[in-house]
Amino acid sequence: MQHDTSPHEVEVGGRKYKAQTASAVLCYSRMLFFQIAPTFQRFDCKVFLTDAVRYMNGAPERVMIDNTHVVVLRGTGREMIPVPEMEAFADRLGFRFVAHERGDANRSARVERPFSFIENNFLAGRTFVSWQDLNLQARQWCDKVNSTYKKHLRAVPRELFAVERLHLKPLPAWIPEVYRLHRRTADTEGYVSVNSVRYSVPVSWIGRSVDVRETRDRIEIELDPRHIVVHDRVLTPPNQRIMLAEHRPPRGEGVKRDSHPEETALIEAAPEIAGYLSELKRKGRRVVTLALRQLLRLLREYPREPFLAAVAEAARYGLYDLDRLERMILRRVARDYFLIGDKEPEGND
Repeated sequence: MQHDTSPHEVEVGGRKYKAQTASAVLCYSRMLFFQIAPTFQRFDCKVFLTDAVRYMNGAPERVMIDNTHVVVLRGTGREMIPVPEMEAFADRLGFRFVAHERGDANRSARVERPFSFIENNFLAGRTFVSWQDLNLQARQWCDKVNSTYKKHLRAVPRELFAVERLHLKPLPAWIPEVYRLHRRTADTEGYVSVNSVRYSVPVSWIGRSVDVRETRDRIEIELDPRHIVVHDRVLTPPNQRIMLAEHRPPRGEGVKRDSHPEETALIEAAPEIAGYLSELKRKGRRVVTLALRQLLRLLREYPREPFLAAVAEAARYGLYDLDRLERMILRRVARDYFLIGDKEPEGND
């Protein structure tokens, strides 16, 4: 099977995008399968190839690629070494990646030719509601093209595929879903950002770390095994917010933000700095969560007395620059806890 990508301009949801068309062609029957996505990274490559072998209902011995960095770790042609992640993925489905020699692009001719056909036939004059709609129509178009008589083959690809299918490796009984894992923190508005799209979570999760599992169609946000939020995955446009109805606060109540966990930890450990905390949140120039985290780090890393003394002085003069506060703590630590010069302290060994 030959696999390659090519950029094409598509109109999705009323906007034009320069997207990547990924296609795969079986070299004997010329069975064609393709998908179009706004990006094509290793995650997208694994999603596409999984769908391709499922469409073919079997895996070939080799998948011919050009020397793309998505698959190639180093080397070219016969000396190509794939990325371990992609090599493990190929082993799971029963094939191996092979790259053609540099300058020997004719080795991928079977997959290059359909790109022009896709651009001038499938994409010509078509608009799509969403990326899911685009790829659904692409699959239906592949079914139609693969069942059409080809003059240069003097045959129908699907009829030739009946013979070629006998030589494909059977797929595993269970193919794990391709996913990408992210670690995020719910922001102060109750959203988690993935690929420049913000997905809502319950307001009680604000400021807490969550695991985000990105699959082909879904975004699964997990606080713990019993608390999981599932969104439909959105590819474009970026910088939009996706909110589930159950995460929307009742009309007139707004978002009730719980206290930051860092603030709670600071108050419990050092109740003397409560006034400084309230002024820091009001007058500080940093994001509140980041400022509270830095202040909590200072409390945990430095002795308590120099920390409290520096905070008291900063509150007296209205200083809310935490980098300067840390230098104030360090001056007190150097004066009170370390010896400056060669003079020995009196009365100590």
